[in-house]
Amino acid sequence: MGQTKGSLQKQLKPRHISFMAMGGVIGTGIFKGSAETIGLAGPGVIVSYIFAGLLLLVVMAAMAEMATVYPNRNMKDFIREAFGEKVSFIMGWMYCFMWLSVCVIEVIAAGSFLQYWFPDVPLWGLSLACAAFIILINLLSVGTFGEFEFWLAGIKIAMILIFIVLGAGLIFGIIPSDHTPYLENYTISGGFFPNGWTSIFSALLVVMFSYGGSELIGLTLTETENAERILPKVVANFILRIILFFTLPILIICGLIPWNQLGPDSSPFVQVLTSTGLSSAAHIMNFILITAVLSAANSGIYGASRMLYSMAAAGEAPKSLAKTNRNGSPVNTLYLCAVILLAGAMLGLFAQDQLFRILMAVPGFVVILVWICIASSQWKLRNHYPIKPAFKVWGYPYVTGFVVVCLSVIALLFVFDSQSRFSIGICLAVLTLLTLWSFIKFRPKQDGNGRSEIG
Repeated sequence: MGQTKGSLQKQLKPRHISFMAMGGVIGTGIFKGSAETIGLAGPGVIVSYIFAGLLLLVVMAAMAEMATVYPNRNMKDFIREAFGEKVSFIMGWMYCFMWLSVCVIEVIAAGSFLQYWFPDVPLWGLSLACAAFIILINLLSVGTFGEFEFWLAGIKIAMILIFIVLGAGLIFGIIPSDHTPYLENYTISGGFFPNGWTSIFSALLVVMFSYGGSELIGLTLTETENAERILPKVVANFILRIILFFTLPILIICGLIPWNQLGPDSSPFVQVLTSTGLSSAAHIMNFILITAVLSAANSGIYGASRMLYSMAAAGEAPKSLAKTNRNGSPVNTLYLCAVILLAGAMLGLFAQDQLFRILMAVPGFVVILVWICIASSQWKLRNHYPIKPAFKVWGYPYVTGFVVVCLSVIALLFVFDSQSRFSIGICLAVLTLLTLWSFIKFRPKQDGNGRSEIG
């Protein structure tokens, strides 16, 4: 029997939270997108990953600080506390829009990878099967979901660690190969910054998409016991792992293969596994890619459904979306996500290539807006906290302000990037509609005594 709002279960453990957020981050962005970022900036793209990682560190720390002051509240609640219901309403719906776009991308990608083993099955059928599998996992209890995502993300992380060890062995001749490159590939073919140092800013547009999903931790707070005590520790460990899981593989890829020999359609990971002499490298990599995209879609459905639940509980979305099943999962929001995934899979039947191009830039741009709101919320609320925070962001207000400025500049780069123009146009159109909707929804109304109140 369904339950009403306010009955999410507190079953997520620190390891679930860390791996869930990493599951949302470590996906196609690193396994396939790394070839694109290296093509934009060469070996110097490592600077882009480190810089974006430092920005992310401050955003995550800001969220951890606010969690120690406002327990049992999530990141949308922090934004609402700082900037009011209109901004909270807009960012909540934009975040749902972002994750549902990601889920459609990942489900179609999973279907395309499965076609490697099932070439006679149509893409839409495989994509629908993947969507049904993800929805089923999310309908289980949150503890079961967290455990599943823990192991699903663990496979990806193990793959990256194996890749780093094998790659380092090849670079320094520990593993025999036809040619031991040592460090020569970092400087040949144009040097460390073959396209100029400004290319690191062009690569940032793709890197931000790759890091998007880290803020998913901010939605787990209402389903985690003692979140205000656990979160600062989780953030500290998580951000270190994220930077290492992106920067070390990129260094290995650039050390093994000259940057200008990576094709946009190839997977650098496949090339490394093949060079080790593993005859079944393609099958291994295909399994890892399927695991990666399903894990990212799994985290994405969690993010979209929990944000919708939070908005319904706050009166910012239909109240029916706050209903949960006996496992404590927001069942109606999951049904809505299922319908959208179904539609996305069917769109892939008619316009697969166009759909990828349209949707890929959406997550990167929206996640920057969300990060700006999180950092700005901490910057504004710090001097008005009801209690002293148990954890504080360093260098306030200068560090937070610097991060907000940097993220704003990157957002502008997105807007003026010619390749992303159509996608960003869609984002801006959705943002405009949501802004108008917020003014209508929260417009002041006159009560019987002529006083204004928010309707």
